[in-house]
Amino acid sequence: MSIQNAAPLWPHARSDFARLLRVLRRDGLPDRVPFIELFADPEVIAAVLDEPLAPLPATPADRDAYRARLDQRIRFCQKVGFDYVWAGTHPPLAMSRLQADDTAELSRVKRGWVNESEGVIGSMADFEAYPWPRPEDVDYFELEYVANNLPDGMRVIATTAGVLEYVMWLMGYAPFAVALYDQPELIEAMFQRIGDLMASIYATICDHPKVGAVFLGDDMGHRGGTMVHPDHLRRYVFPRQRRLVQTAHEHGLPFLLHSCGDLRAVMDDLIDDVGIDGKHSFEDTYLPVTEAKRLYGDRVAILGGVDVDFLVRSDPEQVRAYTRRVLEACMPGGGYAFGTGNSVANYIPVRNYLAMLDEAIRVGIYG
Repeated sequence: MSIQNAAPLWPHARSDFARLLRVLRRDGLPDRVPFIELFADPEVIAAVLDEPLAPLPATPADRDAYRARLDQRIRFCQKVGFDYVWAGTHPPLAMSRLQADDTAELSRVKRGWVNESEGVIGSMADFEAYPWPRPEDVDYFELEYVANNLPDGMRVIATTAGVLEYVMWLMGYAPFAVALYDQPELIEAMFQRIGDLMASIYATICDHPKVGAVFLGDDMGHRGGTMVHPDHLRRYVFPRQRRLVQTAHEHGLPFLLHSCGDLRAVMDDLIDDVGIDGKHSFEDTYLPVTEAKRLYGDRVAILGGVDVDFLVRSDPEQVRAYTRRVLEACMPGGGYAFGTGNSVANYIPVRNYLAMLDEAIRVGIYG
């Protein structure tokens, strides 16, 4: 099957990255509200395409399976009316991981996560012995393949995990929280090493001619506030994030932040100090996207926001009504792109996701 033969679900939803760029730069009104997601799970992608799920690559070297997954992603983005295709870059960092059966209806694999109780680095001795990757060890295959196979009108949004995330994943969240007070020299060394590695990655991805924006996924919060004290974010995390933002801006690219949790205590820092151009990930339990647009929409682009829990538990007509309420509140003045509050997870009913997009295509028109 050709990569680029996915007929759009909505004929008038032609891809045009200039539409999304206008929103990200808060530069006037687009013709319609663009769509945006950090990612969609492969099972959802295959279901929307009505295709068998491409096999999971057995190893990073399994390029044929990798290409098949990326081909499906490209067709999916074209079919649902995105103006871009996301492409991730992930440095080879070994960490402690756990897994269990994935009970989502669409799932065909185990669900994995990083061990929060125990990491692979817990001391300066561990730090010195860890096999840190060199910049030349980073694999950019996904970015290059997507960039070389973009449908007309699209650009790449280059995605990475984040500064805080990598440090927490390598140390384990619980040991990391203790080390913030007991081993500040280790914490400083960790953030310096990760910050330098991420800076090298951003220098490469921002220099690619097909990249239209960058998207940092760096979860820093939970429902009750930030994952660590705001002062720790200001000391260790924000300076490294600011360095990435500066690289993006030097290349004329918008910098988008995906971060879960209630970050109201540090939103001024993120906008005024770090310099983000767009904020993604919202949840109705702590900050509905409609309230975020009211509070911050004149300073930063607001992205996504359809509460994932609502999307999972509701029926299509309820999703349509919710979509209309979000668009009514967030469309005025521009600076808003539509999507889920987090990602298109494999436990979201596909009928609800498509109802959400269909309603947005129908009512999200300017002029």
